[in-house]
Amino acid sequence: MKQPDWYPAWRDEAFDQLNAKNDRLHDEFRLGSWSRYDYDLTTGKLLFSADGVVKVVSEIQIAGSTSAKASNWLWAWANSNLPGELLSDAKLVRSFGDEKGIDELAQAYVIDMANDLEALGWELTGAMVRICNALGAYRSPRGEGGGLYLVFKSIRWAN
Repeated sequence: MKQPDWYPAWRDEAFDQLNAKNDRLHDEFRLGSWSRYDYDLTTGKLLFSADGVVKVVSEIQIAGSTSAKASNWLWAWANSNLPGELLSDAKLVRSFGDEKGIDELAQAYVIDMANDLEALGWELTGAMVRICNALGAYRSPRGEGGGLYLVFKSIRWAN
């Protein structure tokens, strides 16, 4: 897979930045501690709730998904089942990858060579958060062992 010399260090920095952003979101909005979350891909919202009451509201974009069955990552822009309104950030990542010659950002699928699918998902989502200056990211587990990776564009306490 083709990539410039600077890219591995850049991606590591992006992953570190994502972890710091997610730590801030955890501290400020208690993400990871709510009893329930729901995402609505028609409205582009991810909601966190407790006892049937929505506590935190966020606007999202979709980064991509991992598949344990296929052992790969699929960028959201390449998934025809996803709503176009939630793919603009993923398309920016694709353009960045095309422009800079980074195959894993520009090609639809990335094979999990290291045999750590969740790490691959977080690393590529970190690249998207960095490129698009998102606030952080969230992973929703999927039935067959993968995950759907969502990035936060805005987040606030519910009224």
